[in-house]
Amino acid sequence: MNLLEIKGLSKRFGGFRALSGIDLNVRQGAVHGIIGPNGSGKSTLFNMISGVYLPEPGSQIVFNGTDITGKPSHEIARLGVARTFQMLRIFEGMSVIENMMVGHHGLTGYSPLAAVFGVKSVRSEERRVRAEMMELLNFIGLADYAEMPAGEMSGGQRRLLALGRAMAAKPKLLMLDEPGAGLSPTNVDILLDTVRALQQRFGLTVIIIEHILKLVMDTCETVSVLEHGEKIAEGTPAEISADHRVIEAYLGREMKDEEVRDFLRSA
Repeated sequence: MNLLEIKGLSKRFGGFRALSGIDLNVRQGAVHGIIGPNGSGKSTLFNMISGVYLPEPGSQIVFNGTDITGKPSHEIARLGVARTFQMLRIFEGMSVIENMMVGHHGLTGYSPLAAVFGVKSVRSEERRVRAEMMELLNFIGLADYAEMPAGEMSGGQRRLLALGRAMAAKPKLLMLDEPGAGLSPTNVDILLDTVRALQQRFGLTVIIIEHILKLVMDTCETVSVLEHGEKIAEGTPAEISADHRVIEAYLGREMKDEEVRDFLRSA
């Protein structure tokens, strides 16, 4: 069963076509990779799914049986779609636990007016949410830093916090935009182990955009490849690693089959 179905997705910015007729199916419970050179349309695709950009007429995005084409971001988030960004949007002046609670805010069961007056039900709800967020922080390995200002965290910890804050919204679909950017190989491994653990525990469907090809090849069950706004290949990591079109998209030249596989495994 597909959790996400995309048909004919297109986007123009003036005279520039960022995406052209993209068809993409993401199976429920899968880890699906999106790769491609700079400017291939990967982030635009994420922005269309999450409601940041409006698609062109004729495009269709269906999530969990609901047509979300053109819906605003907050409605899509409430349906169960969460994402991280290339540029981390951490509230540095807030503590780690406060950042997590911001991520959960859309699911709170009280009105802004009730929060202003601090009624008993609000205080009870906040205690429940805080306990739940602490449990999630413990799962991702950040519980000891709950009261630390987020601005004092290391790069690897910030990436984990961004992941945790997305998970605070209790998504069905988690979209990770270059989660390994700027991280050391050790921290990339820690992040990936955490993603796998979250995926297994919560039954998540995950889509990953990444420039670190080895990360995608080691993690994803299916990989889609974009170039100049078009999908040029899709398949298992083994199939993608043997596809000359993928190597041409990255390097602009032909390579022997064994060189193709070596490149994709080591990149």
